[in-house]
Amino acid sequence: MKRSLTALSGALALLAGATAFAQGGLTVPKTVQAGSAFSIESTGGGQATLYIVGPQQVMRREVQLGAAISIPEGMLYNAGRYTVFVSTAPNDVASLEVTPAKVSELNFLARPSRLAVGLHNGITGAVYVFDSYKNLVTEPTQISFSLTTPSGASASRTEQSKNGAAWIAMDSSAKEGAAHFVAKAADVSTTRIIGQVPGDPCSLRMTAKPSGKKITLETEPVKDCSGNAVPDGTIVTFTATYGGGQTTVDVPLKRGVAKVEMPAYPGANISVASGVVLGNQIHWGR
Repeated sequence: MKRSLTALSGALALLAGATAFAQGGLTVPKTVQAGSAFSIESTGGGQATLYIVGPQQVMRREVQLGAAISIPEGMLYNAGRYTVFVSTAPNDVASLEVTPAKVSELNFLARPSRLAVGLHNGITGAVYVFDSYKNLVTEPTQISFSLTTPSGASASRTEQSKNGAAWIAMDSSAKEGAAHFVAKAADVSTTRIIGQVPGDPCSLRMTAKPSGKKITLETEPVKDCSGNAVPDGTIVTFTATYGGGQTTVDVPLKRGVAKVEMPAYPGANISVASGVVLGNQIHWGR
């Protein structure tokens, strides 16, 4: 009887040792870059199922305990915290942090697509930084912004991203035309086109000459305050005030100037305006 109990105790101890050996343990890297290959060290022996559970991603594979477990490149690609365990020891849990890979894509939002020249902080840009697996790169990243006009003039500034985003406001340039608004991080860049159009007329000046019983009024070429030609179609208003009466004519710019014929009222005061901009005045006749 004593021999039987001794044999049974030995068998149970051997079984317990075998079970502990089969369970094993895992040594997991603290951090792994998204998409990178890595290995997990295991102890024990026998077959088991490895589980790696993380944000929107679960990996399951059969492994041999007691050897290094290789995880190929591209298997874990969603950034975040993962839980790692084997089926033989589900309560022995390890953690693994998958970090974003290097910057691969810039999501660049530029507003507006069209604006007047010479506006302070008139152009805004927001950049969101992503890796090749669409993870938001939250590590601070230097983002350079540049705005280049057709004439080659350029303005540039650098901002550091915070929590994966960077924002900037820049002045529109003094010259009209399609400006290239570029955001760049390391060797990754993206471009948006900003249409810069002339601003409001800066000054108006007209001349008058007789034309029979009428007066021919004509402006000099109408430009904005930066010297850009104001677009054809812009309305210019001529007003003649005389003897208690008034005549007003609206004329669109054509080839940069506005021209009109009005009755020649003796003693009339004639003015010109476009929007809120007033030009010179002419006193006609007596």
